[in-house]
Amino acid sequence: MKVLSDEEVSLLPDTPYNLWVRGELDDYVDAPEGSRVEIIGGKVVVSPPPGLPHNAIAGDINYHLVRAHVLGTGYPWKTDQGTGMSLVGIGDGYVPDLMVIDEEVYLAARRAGVRTVVPDQVELVVEVTSSSNAKHDQQPTGRGRRNNKWNGYAGAEIPYYLLVDRSPKVARSILYSIPDQTLGAYLHQESWTFGEPIHLPDPFDIDIDTTEWRSWDQ
Repeated sequence: MKVLSDEEVSLLPDTPYNLWVRGELDDYVDAPEGSRVEIIGGKVVVSPPPGLPHNAIAGDINYHLVRAHVLGTGYPWKTDQGTGMSLVGIGDGYVPDLMVIDEEVYLAARRAGVRTVVPDQVELVVEVTSSSNAKHDQQPTGRGRRNNKWNGYAGAEIPYYLLVDRSPKVARSILYSIPDQTLGAYLHQESWTFGEPIHLPDPFDIDIDTTEWRSWDQ
C-alpha cells in the first residue's frame, strides 16, 4: 500500500478528488496494473491488486446474491464489483470490493452511462480486508478518530456495511447498520466467526456460506 505525499499531490493538475471522478487520477500514479487508486480520508491511497483468497471471499458473497436474484421471483438486488463510489459531500472516492444496488437503480445508472455511483444508489457495501490495508476498512479504535472507509460509509449513510475481516486477530464477518451521518459511525453491528453462515437480514434475507474462509495467515 502507498499513500501519496503532500509533495506528490501538489504536482497534480487538479484536486485528487476531481481527477478521480473524471477517471484521470490513475494516469498520475505509478502503480502496478490492477492496483486500486482511492481517496480515503482525503489522502490518495494506492493498494496492490488483491490475491485469490481475498477475491474468492468477495466472489462467494457475490455468488449467493446473484443466485438469489436468479432463483427468487422479484428479488430486486443486483451486484457490482469494480465500480467506484463517489462520496460527493465528503470528497472521497472508494472502490468497494462489492456493492449491492436495487435493480431499477442499477439499470437507470447503466443507461445513463455514469462512471461512478453515489451513496444514495447503494444499499450495501462489502469490504474484505488484506494485511496491507485493513486499517482503512476496520472500525477505528482508540481515542483518535480516523477518517477511513468505515467512517466514510457511515457518514454517507450507506444502510449496510459488511466487513469480512481476515486479520488473524479477528477472523470474523461484521455487518454494520444504522449509520449516523453526524458521527460518521455505525450504531449497530452483528458478527459471525469464519465457518458460521452469515445471515443478511431484510431487505436481502439470504444466508452466505463461509466454510472456506480463512484469515490471511492461513
